[in-house]
Amino acid sequence: MGQMLKCISPIDGSVFAEREILSRDAAFEVVARSRAAQRNWMARPLQERIDLVMAGVAAVGAVNDEIVPELAHMMGRPVRYGGEFGGFNERASHMAEIAETSLADIAVGEDESFKRYIKRIPHGVVFVVAPWNYPYMTAINTVAPALIAGNAVVLKHATQTLLVGERMAQAFHSAGVPEDVFQNVFLSHDVTNDLIAGNAFDFVNFTGSVGGGQAMERAAAGTFTGVGTELGGKDPGYVMEDADLDAAVDTLIDGAMFNSGQCCCGIERIYVHESLFDDFVAKAVAIVKGYKLGNPLDSETTIGPMANVRFADEVRAQISEAIAAGAVTHIETFPEDDGGAYLTPQILTNVTHDMRVMRDESFGPVVGIMKVASDDEAIGLMNDSEFGLTASLWTSDVDRAAHVGDAIETGTVFMNRADYLDPGLCWTGCKNTGRGGGLSVIGYHNLTRPKSYHLKK
Repeated sequence: MGQMLKCISPIDGSVFAEREILSRDAAFEVVARSRAAQRNWMARPLQERIDLVMAGVAAVGAVNDEIVPELAHMMGRPVRYGGEFGGFNERASHMAEIAETSLADIAVGEDESFKRYIKRIPHGVVFVVAPWNYPYMTAINTVAPALIAGNAVVLKHATQTLLVGERMAQAFHSAGVPEDVFQNVFLSHDVTNDLIAGNAFDFVNFTGSVGGGQAMERAAAGTFTGVGTELGGKDPGYVMEDADLDAAVDTLIDGAMFNSGQCCCGIERIYVHESLFDDFVAKAVAIVKGYKLGNPLDSETTIGPMANVRFADEVRAQISEAIAAGAVTHIETFPEDDGGAYLTPQILTNVTHDMRVMRDESFGPVVGIMKVASDDEAIGLMNDSEFGLTASLWTSDVDRAAHVGDAIETGTVFMNRADYLDPGLCWTGCKNTGRGGGLSVIGYHNLTRPKSYHLKK
C-alpha cells in the first residue's frame, strides 16, 4: 500500500477516514482520461449538460442525512445546522439559470460582407482544489459552472474533509455525468505540483491559504495556465452611529463565531462608533456567553471543536499574545475547553493593529472590537490589512454605505448583512486574498476563453 491521506476527527482525535494517494503516473492518466472525455462532453447540448449537473446536485441532496454527521466527524460543524445543501443547491441553481445568457455568443455586427461574433469556449480540463471549511459549497462554486460550460473537472479536496470529493463524484456519476468528465482524486503536494507544472490542466481554481496559493502560482509559472485564487481574509465590520444596534450585534457576532470562526468571509475585526461601543460589546458578550461548546454530534451543541488542534493552537497563540500586549478578554474559559480542538470563543477589546489578532488571519472563534470616531478612521483601519475579501457596513444610509464602500480595499461590500455569498455577484478578492472571480456571469467568463469569428461572405 502506498502513502495514505488521513482525516483526523476533531471530535476525539481518531482517524475517521483514510485514502491512498495516486502515483504520479496514475495522476497523469486521470487527466488524460479527462481530456479525452471533455471533447464529447463539450459537444453535448448546453441544456443536456445543465440537466445532468442539476441531477447530480439533487443526488447530493438525497444523501444529506448521511453527509451532515459525516461533516461533523471530519471538521466539527454541529449537526444542528443541517449541513450545506441549501447553499450548495442555491449556487448551482443560479449558475444553471444564467448559463444560456452567460455563455451566449456576443454579436459584434453583421452586414452584406461580414458576420462577426465572439464565442465562449471551455478551457478544457479544470482543476479544482477545494478547502475543508465549507467543503461542498466552495467546491460547487466552480464544479457546477465548469461542467455546465463544457469543461471536464478534476477535484482535489482537503485531507480534513477527505470524503467530500468522493461523495460528490459518486452522486454526479449516479445522475449520468460521465465518470471521466468529473473525477475526484487523492494527491500529495508533490504530485499536485508536478501535474500543474507539467501543463496537465487548462485552468486551476484554488481556495485555501496564501502559502497554498503561492505554491499553485509557482507550479504554473511558465505554463500559461490560468490560476484563480481565493486565499486568506481578515474581514472587517463597521458599525456606524445610525446603525440598528441589535441587528448589527447579532449578525456580526454570528459572522465571527459561526462554524467556530472557520469561514472564508467570517468577521475577524469589528470597528464600532464610540457612541455605540459599550452597548455593542455588552450585547456581544451576552450572545457568546450563551453558546454551548461541545460534541458536534449533540443536537444541543451550538459551537463545535475547531477542525484541527493546530488551528486551535494558532488562535490561542494570537489571543495570548494580545493579552500580553494589553488586550482585555470578556469570556471566561468554558468548562468544555480541553486545550485542544475544543476552544472557548473569545471577544477582545483594548486591541490595536500592532497585535497579530487584528492583522493575521485567525480563522477561529475570536474577534477584536475597536472604538472609532469617524468614517475616515474606520476606513483607514479597515484598509490596514494585507487581505481584502469582504467588508460589512452597518448604517441606515445606503448612499453613505456606498461612499464608504468605494473607499475600502475589498472584493465585496455588504450593507446590514455579513458572511453570505450571493451567487448573482462575483465572488472575488484583492491584495493577498488573491485574484479571480467565481459565480455570476464573471464566473463563466473565467471558466471559458473568448474565441473570435470574422467571417467574410
